[in-house]
Amino acid sequence: MSGLDSLERLSALTSKLFVFWVLLFASIALYTPGTFTPIGDHIPLLLGIVMLGMGLTLTPADFRRIVERPRDVFIGVVAQWLIMPVGAYVLVVALGLPWEIGLGLLLVGAAPGGTASNVMTYLGRGDVALSVTITSVTTIAAPLVMPAWIILLAGEEITVTFASMAEEIVLIVLLPVILGLGLRGLLDRYAPTLARVGLSVFPAISVGAIVAIVAAVVGLNVENILTASVLVFLAVVAHNALGLGAGYAVGRAAHMPEDRARACSFEVGLQNSGLAVALAVSVFPAMPAAALIPALFSVWHNISGPALATYFARRDDEPRVQYEPNVASD
Repeated sequence: MSGLDSLERLSALTSKLFVFWVLLFASIALYTPGTFTPIGDHIPLLLGIVMLGMGLTLTPADFRRIVERPRDVFIGVVAQWLIMPVGAYVLVVALGLPWEIGLGLLLVGAAPGGTASNVMTYLGRGDVALSVTITSVTTIAAPLVMPAWIILLAGEEITVTFASMAEEIVLIVLLPVILGLGLRGLLDRYAPTLARVGLSVFPAISVGAIVAIVAAVVGLNVENILTASVLVFLAVVAHNALGLGAGYAVGRAAHMPEDRARACSFEVGLQNSGLAVALAVSVFPAMPAAALIPALFSVWHNISGPALATYFARRDDEPRVQYEPNVASD
């Protein structure tokens, strides 16, 4: 077995154990939060590295397919804009959540797709180009869509600057992906062996980066996590499950191929909870509890997302049973 083959096997094993690493380091962060809190300052850089790795997996042909089938982008965007905000409002009412805490769930529901959705689509063998495109569209439109939903559902007007949202999508998503896409083209042309090495290594790097981010989020929000009630956890889990399940169902109902339905699932179910946390703190400083659910969502969707990505990847690896007609002998 060559060194490259061994590297590919190690990377594949690391990816398959994604959920285990997330749970392990999240648990450690609960007991020693100070160990991981310094990572919080480097979360944008870690996400940028992950997006660079995903860019390496893309080719121009991936985006040509998006242009050829724009309906899938439209369906994914509309599904996210409708399912998550409405689902959040229904859960707030059905569970009778206190106003300050419920506002946090509405902020998560109205938020655009998070970069975690791109990572999970990548690890779950979904259509990464579709995922990145939907994330970009929903994030760019967020300054209009997000306040509109909050006004409609909560009766509170918030101010979100387009500049801050544009900076996030450009620095964390667009630039790294474009750089990775360009680097992939150069490597394929001039150093194909090195390109294969990069594609072999980056899944493991992505896992490491996401695990570090989850540990940092847990470390920074230990007090909020430990004081949360069962209803709050139920709201987070139910909202996330609704998005993942409904997103996949919408994709299949729209006759999307399997990889695109997976992308739709992650795009709808995994929100930009980091943005929701920031807005809760900056726009509603008199209601600190509004940041609780977004903080918990940041942790939970990095457990449920890897779990679903692992399930999808393993399902692809399962041997297919071949049908053999039963011919009776005389």
